[in-house]
Amino acid sequence: MRRKQWEPALANLRKAEQLAPQVAGIRLNIGLAHYRQNDFRHAIPPFESVIKDEPDSLQARYLLGQCYFFTQRWVEAVDMLEPLWPQQSDQMNYLYVLGIAADKAERNELGNRALARLVEVGKDSAELHLLLGKAKLNEEAYDDALKELTAAAEADPKLPFVHFNLGMAYSKKGEYQRATTEFLKDIALEPEVVFNYDELGNLCFVMGNDREAEKHYRQALRLEPEMLNPHLGLAKVYQRQGKYEKTLAELEAAGKLDPESSRIHYLRGQALIRQGRTAEGKKELDTSVRMSSARRDKRQKELEGLPIPSPELTREPK
Repeated sequence: MRRKQWEPALANLRKAEQLAPQVAGIRLNIGLAHYRQNDFRHAIPPFESVIKDEPDSLQARYLLGQCYFFTQRWVEAVDMLEPLWPQQSDQMNYLYVLGIAADKAERNELGNRALARLVEVGKDSAELHLLLGKAKLNEEAYDDALKELTAAAEADPKLPFVHFNLGMAYSKKGEYQRATTEFLKDIALEPEVVFNYDELGNLCFVMGNDREAEKHYRQALRLEPEMLNPHLGLAKVYQRQGKYEKTLAELEAAGKLDPESSRIHYLRGQALIRQGRTAEGKKELDTSVRMSSARRDKRQKELEGLPIPSPELTREPK
């Protein structure tokens, strides 16, 4: 796990679980292996099993609450995180996540209390402006987000993730060159943050620079070989270039990471049709439509793209 070799790590952890199913720590590490890949959906069951056996585990409860938050299960996130208030109410990330989840779950009193405590703890710090900017970014209030994030960057130009989020805000506004500058600033401070390269790949693709897009997606995969989006990005690059075999190879790799993705079937269908394999392509498109319709309530935004990454929120509790 320290080397980010997730597949062999998970294989060994599952063998250990079979030998000692009663050891909660093994299941905790299985959850962590998924969590650290931002695979929150698959992290939930092992964390839930730990909480069932050890309901007072702060780490498991916090991480499970985060997983519920990132998968938009707001009520469950609040139920899991609220009991941690005595231990965590001086931690700004905790207060931010709890406050957002409480508002989404229509727990207004708790949401207001968490926000008030966040402002109290954060004072006028760069970290507070970063979180407020993040909230505005998720609300799609991009000008307000830029105001808060710029204040954070002015207070502390080396604050982790501030330039990443500025890049996201400029990208959402269509200011791609300014977004590129901010992602590069974040890379200079945090060269191991994989999302910077993924987003740079997206920007380069939109601006028609396939060579740079490919370079950034490849760097993302060097840092995180089991990350889904760079494979999809590369598939779109190769499809635009008419390199359909390479397109299909990237989609094959993506399909192993997320077999339930209708996006992958949709892109594969397009590639097959353009390759002249019309019957196969239409079958893939039909599968995409069927899967998307069947799961619309659960993942209605799948064909529209992924939510804004939140690497600054995935830190584990102190």
